[in-house]
Amino acid sequence: MNARITQEQRLAKLVEVFKADSGQYAKVKTPEDDEGRKRLLRSLMNIRQPGDMPAEVLQLQDEYLKGRAKEKGIVTLKDIPLREEGLSLWQGDITRLAVDAIVNAANSQMLGCFVPLHACIDNCIHTFAGIQLRNECHRQMQELQQRYGEDYEQPTAVPMLTDGYNLPAKKVIHIVGPIVSGMLTSELEKALADCYTNSLTMCMENGLRSVAFCCISTGVFHFPQERAAQIAFSSVKQWLAAHGGVIDRVIFNVFTDEDRDIYEKIFRQSSR
Repeated sequence: MNARITQEQRLAKLVEVFKADSGQYAKVKTPEDDEGRKRLLRSLMNIRQPGDMPAEVLQLQDEYLKGRAKEKGIVTLKDIPLREEGLSLWQGDITRLAVDAIVNAANSQMLGCFVPLHACIDNCIHTFAGIQLRNECHRQMQELQQRYGEDYEQPTAVPMLTDGYNLPAKKVIHIVGPIVSGMLTSELEKALADCYTNSLTMCMENGLRSVAFCCISTGVFHFPQERAAQIAFSSVKQWLAAHGGVIDRVIFNVFTDEDRDIYEKIFRQSSR
């Protein structure tokens, strides 16, 4: 690829390639503005089924996504203050974090979100990692389906590890949180705690020393936000106390002001 190609040129080329690849949307009108083209490209990436692309297309996509990461601003551990020993709170886009692993709130199919431009973290992570992430998730799920049957879906609180591809994070831990459809039960609370502790154990087993957790299950899975944060905080603290020194930093990543305020309150109570 020409090193002097601009981000705008990369975007324009990728839109046309992904339109042609989609078949159904090959003739859709391409927006004239960059923001419209970004939205169209993301939509086409969101709906794309697992499958290979030519190496030169992947290279172009990778160059574009790495450029997008720089544009958004990469956040490193030194940019995030410690709140307690080994613990931090950070508000913002988890796809900006240059840590060993970020945790993705996945669904049981483990292929990412197929809804164009959906605001969920699963959609965001898959978009900015690139199509290789969905392909790797698909390969892992195919192997599990060969082992356990074609109807296999990933159980709640069982993590799956993949590369981060074009994300600043080295790895992504995908985990299915519990779904709250009625009353909150002790079983659901334990399942959420297991999401955190099992993810930390996966980090330990793979030498990942920094990890950022999203607010697992609090979106469309309807786990009450405040109780979810309490479980997350206590589960992580207990795990770290039992496994001293194997993980340097755990970041509670929040996106909304409401979740930030909940965690701020928990940190204040913990420090008393």
